[in-house]
Amino acid sequence: MTYSSAVAASRRGYAKRNQNSVSFTSAARTLGPVSNTIILIVLTCLIGLLYLTQVTKTNSYGYTINSLQEQQSQLKDQKANLEVTAARLQSLDRVASSNVAKSLVSVAPAGSIQ
Repeated sequence: MTYSSAVAASRRGYAKRNQNSVSFTSAARTLGPVSNTIILIVLTCLIGLLYLTQVTKTNSYGYTINSLQEQQSQLKDQKANLEVTAARLQSLDRVASSNVAKSLVSVAPAGSIQ
């Protein structure tokens, strides 16, 4: 140990007049209870807002899906009606042009009922 370091060590060991004998070290800064409460409230509000936006999107998609399903059921009913109509119209043409229908004798009114 050198002379200067020994002198410095001896000076630090004793408190002189009008000097604090306690040395403070800077501690890590922490948030107080009020700040923690405010931050928790803000985070809760943000999470609630996120939840509400997701629920709103889900509901709007639900309405869209419901309207599309109704449109699909209406189109299925319309298709079934058109298939029945097409079958009925085709059957009249088939019966009129069939060989059995051509061999039938046409019926004329024999008389009238009085």
